[in-house]
Amino acid sequence: MATGHADPQRRARIIAATLDLIADEGVAGVSHRKIAARAGVPLGSMTYHFGGMDDLLREAFRHFTDHIVALFDAHLAPPADRDQARSAVADLVHALSGGSRRDLVLTQELYTLAARRPAFRELTHEWMARSRSHLEKHFDPGTARQLDALIEGLTLHRALAREPHDRDLTLEAVTRITATGR
Repeated sequence: MATGHADPQRRARIIAATLDLIADEGVAGVSHRKIAARAGVPLGSMTYHFGGMDDLLREAFRHFTDHIVALFDAHLAPPADRDQARSAVADLVHALSGGSRRDLVLTQELYTLAARRPAFRELTHEWMARSRSHLEKHFDPGTARQLDALIEGLTLHRALAREPHDRDLTLEAVTRITATGR
């Protein structure tokens, strides 16, 4: 493992370790010491690469939101018509809810952090705007806003349900919301 300034992956390892630790212990469980240990870096690397815990948390959650927006892009870039876009949204809900438990936990941790600390709300606003921009390729802005909320709600309900609803119900909900507009 490279050391000091010759270790170009150190910052990325710190961010990954931060997200892993948050997924395992929650934001309340993170500390510079725990993150450094998990990342396999000297404790001094924490303050060298980040201005403090808030800076590190913002960077880590920005990295996480980039990952989720990439999922939106992967599902919503290909559709050519409205019916394909509806189907893509339903597929996205099922991919998000059936995917990584880590992603579900990180999403909720970010929302909780943003609810408690207004400085993190800007990050969630940016994330929502980026998600909606993918939806607005196929639906008007008002519908995109409603779909964004529906995606969040259906994803959470499917992920936490004892018996998650099927794709037909998801598609029906998406179709109802998108029945008007563009």
